[in-house]
Amino acid sequence: MAKQAEESVPQKMQAIYHDIVASTDAVCQKHLTAEYAELCRKLTATLSRKRPSPLARGRPKSWAGAILYTIARVNFLFDPSQTPHLRADELCKAVGVSQGTASAKSTQIMDMLNLVQMHPDWTLPSQLDRNPMAWLIQVNGRIVDARHAPRPIQEEAFRLGLIPYIPGDEAL
Repeated sequence: MAKQAEESVPQKMQAIYHDIVASTDAVCQKHLTAEYAELCRKLTATLSRKRPSPLARGRPKSWAGAILYTIARVNFLFDPSQTPHLRADELCKAVGVSQGTASAKSTQIMDMLNLVQMHPDWTLPSQLDRNPMAWLIQVNGRIVDARHAPRPIQEEAFRLGLIPYIPGDEAL
């Protein structure tokens, strides 16, 4: 699994970040995908930058399990109709933590960052086009799907960071 660009992490959190990412990368390489690994690194970096960082307390392996569990919840990894798919107990076993610990810390992360299933910022990039939450914008007081809006509205929504890309331009 190729390493992506290094995330911005405070110096005092670097060692913890690398311990956690080593665990999440290993699980993603063996059981999931590079997209899962990338989102886990991004989430670990985000938590590292919190003040105070919750990662400074507790075992890195427990946080790795919680981070994997969080990304799994947001992206429906536990749903057997998804590919890839893992049961929650299988994911926790792969990282070496109890399901109770991973689930409790995952709930803490989701509450701290206001995450929900299908959250556009934490959706697998390959699934963004299928995530309606990534495309809903407000235009003149009405909620519309940006994929069906006129091109100038799409361009402005993209410029404002409201949608992930301009439909039709993603292949460019």
